[in-house]
Amino acid sequence: MNNEDAVAAPLISLEGVTRDYVSGEETVTVLRGVDLSIAAGEMVAIVGASGSGKSTLMNILGCLDRPSGGRYRIAGRDVARLSADELAGLRRAHFGFVFQRYNLLADLTALGNVEMPAIYAGLPHDVRRARAAALLGRLGMAARLGHRPGQLSGGQQQRVSIARALMNDAEVILADEPTGALDRQSGEEVLKILAELNAEGRTVIIVTHDMNVAARARRIIEIEDGRIIGDRRTAPAPTAPPRSDGMPAPRSGWRQRLDQFGEAFRMALTSMNAHRLRTGLTMLGIVIGIASVVCVVALGEGSRQKVLANISGLGTNTIEIFAGKDYGDTRSGRITTLVVADAEQLARQPYIAAATPTVSTQSTVRFGGKEANALVNGVSEHYFAAKGTRLARGRFFDAAGVTSRSLDVVIDANTRKALFDETGVEPVGAVVLIGTVPARVVGVTEPQLGGFGSSQNLSLYLPYTTVQARILGSTALRSITLKINDDVDSAYAEQEVTRFLIQRHGSKDFFILNTDDIRRTITSTTQTMTMLIAAIAVISLVVGGIGVMNIMLVSVSERVGEIGVRMAVGARRSNILQQFLTEAVMVCLLGGATGVGLALAFGAVFALLGSNFALVYSTGSILVAFACSSLIGVAFGFLPARNASRLDPVTSLTNSRQ
Repeated sequence: MNNEDAVAAPLISLEGVTRDYVSGEETVTVLRGVDLSIAAGEMVAIVGASGSGKSTLMNILGCLDRPSGGRYRIAGRDVARLSADELAGLRRAHFGFVFQRYNLLADLTALGNVEMPAIYAGLPHDVRRARAAALLGRLGMAARLGHRPGQLSGGQQQRVSIARALMNDAEVILADEPTGALDRQSGEEVLKILAELNAEGRTVIIVTHDMNVAARARRIIEIEDGRIIGDRRTAPAPTAPPRSDGMPAPRSGWRQRLDQFGEAFRMALTSMNAHRLRTGLTMLGIVIGIASVVCVVALGEGSRQKVLANISGLGTNTIEIFAGKDYGDTRSGRITTLVVADAEQLARQPYIAAATPTVSTQSTVRFGGKEANALVNGVSEHYFAAKGTRLARGRFFDAAGVTSRSLDVVIDANTRKALFDETGVEPVGAVVLIGTVPARVVGVTEPQLGGFGSSQNLSLYLPYTTVQARILGSTALRSITLKINDDVDSAYAEQEVTRFLIQRHGSKDFFILNTDDIRRTITSTTQTMTMLIAAIAVISLVVGGIGVMNIMLVSVSERVGEIGVRMAVGARRSNILQQFLTEAVMVCLLGGATGVGLALAFGAVFALLGSNFALVYSTGSILVAFACSSLIGVAFGFLPARNASRLDPVTSLTNSRQ
């Protein structure tokens, strides 16, 4: 193929192209059967008055808009058959746009604006940054790399716009009124740059209403009322094909996706920083919701542990068997079938960890000049472990003491206070008089919650054999306390104990108090309240999520111009979706982190107030809180992000100029 054949083959070809817009109930036709061919390397000016259709024609040429009818081919490819992402690929690889109003992103520096097309092309970070700096340096902007658009003059902004158009080694430069917003000197400099780009072999298409600008082109196409009315050459057609300036190879696969995610992350942070108040208000609902959920879970867990600790003060996983049909049974005092042998036989059952007979009576206890009424309990050595009783000082009596009917007594904190506090005598080792029976104090228990009745009662504990022989003179038991094995269900143990005793006694002359029933009831109530408050917190999370969605929808409407610019330089729909979705997730994650921090701070303040229980935080609840905030960002950010990704690029750019 010779050079003439190469020149003759059109790079851009339009056949009968029309473009209609619906305005209310009317259809407005902007382009009417346009036929046009542009060869590679040409410098073309499209001239026309305002409303003639020249900007619409440029938008179609640059794949920012689609024709309503006719056929448009680029390098032989029919544009009508291309998907949105394929069109983005064309804009990314073949076209560079120079807009009248520059369309630079205000939050990015000159360097950031120029390198943006290469991000979507998959160019590595270091390579694209070096290339962007080189292009800006070539255009005389080396000293302005870190300046934002608001810090640059109009001519400097247009140079940044041109550098951006060259970033991906664009084959075709589309310049829409490139000198319209510039003074004469700046306009001359921009036209000179465009001529130099054409001399390098690039196709340059200038859309203008100024014939002086059009005169710089080699070919002038006049358009009026959507029709081409003139097409004349002012210089010979180019004879050399376009040349590449050595565009580096882009990344592919996961590296490119990672780079694009990094850009989305960076832009999310930039946008959040640029609108700090709006971001803070958006996060407020998430912060309150997450803090509420974490605090409620911690409060519920703290309450549950406190309840279990209190229950353990009554005896952990224990069953108490009493004589009689139920509480208040007038015959219970005459029922003597509950005996030590029952306790001994129950202790041998596989589901029982320990069994302790219990007898009790009221008696007067004396020490020196002090005297008080106390409950005298006869128990075995296993009683204290079964009931979770802890020593404050001294020791418990042992099995030998039970067997020998020793006169060792363990007193509770109330008895110590009543008999010994004012005397200053050490209770352990002292001898007290229980009725007429002397007993030596061997231990003092820590304060303990009572199961029923007042916790202010004075209680003494002696071997049950001693109480039966020395005080009561009876072998009948008031009750039997059983400690259930940890791996046995308490309901099953209660059922088996009932069956066992009925078989031994021949009738049910006893009743059972299962402390695990109390624990389950209180724990269930605590969990129900926790779930209720958590449900309220979840509602606040949903409200916060709706707030995120509303703010993101507003953000999309405010940033239509940015979306249009990004699409013009080659961003795919997935890139726009990723950017706005990342921003929504970032807002929610930051809100989640703030909420967790607020919840932890609340726990610290709560502890300083001197409460008798603390909030118990769990790693799981905090991780779930972060997961919830991420899910909210995805769920409520998806609709605004999808709306942003589906915006039409030409509509976005048009709205941004209004």
